[in-house]
Amino acid sequence: MRDDIRIFDRRVVRLHRDRAARDLAQHDFLFRETAERLVERLDDVRRRFPVALDLGCHGGEVGRALNGRGGVETLVQADLSPSMARLAGGRSLACDEEILPFAPASFDLVVSNLSLHWVNDLPGALAQIRRALKPDGLLLATMLGGETLKELRHAWMEAELAEEGGAGPRVSPFADIRDAGGLLQRAGFALPVADADTITVSYPDAMRLIVDLRGMGETNAVADRRKGLTRRATLFHALAAYQRAFEDDKGRVSATFQTVTLTAWAPHDSQPRPLRPGGASTRLSDALNGQPRPIDDSPP
Repeated sequence: MRDDIRIFDRRVVRLHRDRAARDLAQHDFLFRETAERLVERLDDVRRRFPVALDLGCHGGEVGRALNGRGGVETLVQADLSPSMARLAGGRSLACDEEILPFAPASFDLVVSNLSLHWVNDLPGALAQIRRALKPDGLLLATMLGGETLKELRHAWMEAELAEEGGAGPRVSPFADIRDAGGLLQRAGFALPVADADTITVSYPDAMRLIVDLRGMGETNAVADRRKGLTRRATLFHALAAYQRAFEDDKGRVSATFQTVTLTAWAPHDSQPRPLRPGGASTRLSDALNGQPRPIDDSPP
């Protein structure tokens, strides 16, 4: 990781996950839902992936969702949190996504579910994943996108401006889908694809959302966050602002989770490649007219 990149305090990320591991089963609905959606994509791939890595495994949701998909025979589960790695069971270990301990060309498949959005140097982490993949190996990853918790962000900003005279980073910055494909190419992947989906969760009140975020280990770990306990007046103002702005006709509030899914392959000679400029054998105008003719660019 580059020394000048420090958006998140990785020690705090690990501590949050260690704490959440104790009661994760009560709060893991989002991990389970996104894991199922992610590995379903293997149903459309006519390939077998005997050796796979689940990077950022949390409680083992990806392993349970795989359930024979993709021909996975050996699954290694890794997480920044030793407590999460133990919770996942099986072949598991604690490791940092920013410093992968795996030899080059170790895996046919790397899956990462809702973990890479806590990485400081995402291009560097993706490059390490690409090196850990065998040629023509597949990366499937999902992480939280920029629309995530937009309601909570709005409520905290209103509360801090009113109660403290200024707003700090209460909700972590998340990935922008417009940059995701470029990051994959920069990391050396072939055939990169990025797409986004939105999951809207209904809560009886905003406090229940905050409890769930804590229970998932997904609370604020921004390096420049305000230190110390939140003022009671600020918290109550934020909860009231959330309810006032986002309450539905049944008295419930919604929370937005945007997921950005990355699909890419480690380069291999068998993969399709774009033609070089000027390498086409048929003119576009001929194809559109339904009468394709070979191109003859020889001088008259």
